Amino acid sequence: MSDALENPPITPEAVDAAVQAALAAIAAASGTAELKAARAAHTAEGSPLAKLNARMREVPPEQKAEFGKLVGQARGRVNQALSAREEELAAAETAAKLEAERIDVTALPQRARVGARHPISLLQEEISDIFVGMGWEIAEGPELEHEWFNFDALNVDPDHPARTEQDTFYVDPVTRHLVLRTQTSPVQMRSMLERDIPIYVLSPGKVYRTDEFDATHLPVFHQFEGLVVDKGITMAHLKGTLDHAARVLFGPEAKTRFRANYFPFTEPSAELDLWHPTFKGGARWIEWGGCGMINPNVLRAAGIDPEEYSGFAFGMGIERTLMFRSDVQDMRDMAEGDVRFSEQFGMVV
Repeated sequence: MSDALENPPITPEAVDAAVQAALAAIAAASGTAELKAARAAHTAEGSPLAKLNARMREVPPEQKAEFGKLVGQARGRVNQALSAREEELAAAETAAKLEAERIDVTALPQRARVGARHPISLLQEEISDIFVGMGWEIAEGPELEHEWFNFDALNVDPDHPARTEQDTFYVDPVTRHLVLRTQTSPVQMRSMLERDIPIYVLSPGKVYRTDEFDATHLPVFHQFEGLVVDKGITMAHLKGTLDHAARVLFGPEAKTRFRANYFPFTEPSAELDLWHPTFKGGARWIEWGGCGMINPNVLRAAGIDPEEYSGFAFGMGIERTLMFRSDVQDMRDMAEGDVRFSEQFGMVV
């Protein structure tokens, strides 16, 4: 008796009752969550139709085709009803969501949204102000540069890896020897050719390299490079200049240190590290850029006698400076043009 109640025999009446119950539950579902519950109750294991299907093993062979068709068609009706209702409810929920989020573009705005200047522009201006305050001048130059200014005059050998198309954007035809400048150093060379000594210039601006567009690299980014040419210039002047800039940008406890390295433009050359006292996660040394005394070959290329004059140069990335100054985790945020990124900085970095 209990088995008959738990697993009723297959009859047209029992099958029809199970189908009608399922269709009623499906029609009554007012949301996708209720429809999911109806699906479990009327099609999953333990549902009336599943129990009727389980009785197929007891059906005599000569009746299996008849009852199999009866149960199969019943399950098909229920699944079809489920699919139709699911599509209907999904469409209704989407329409309700769109209605809730609807914006009347013809209505007058409630208030004017105040934008913000890009933090790269603000930081570039702040860095420029630091050096102008020391009596330096700001120098500018073309972003489309001749290969001689970008490489040869800077003591970069013809076979240097930086001169390959894997690192540099060349403008067709290549025989014109035009490149998108890979650093702002060409501005320094132009300054030495055009200005009288002494020279104290900062050259901030946009540069181009064939880097990947990812969290720590951009194919278009910004640098600020400094150049000094005068009598009696030493590494001590370079160190004092960079220490002052570091303290203004990162606080009175900031300082710099040099690690020996090689750059064609300078000799001796050094990697520049910054002691960042307020770095998120604790004060630490961070690689900031490169620097050194101007190579005598570069002075000669500009028509300056290295026996009489000396100088120093340095270069740092503005995006990199912004990253560890303001805890920006992804460089792509600086390039994607989302005003919400700039709004975090307001009008002052």
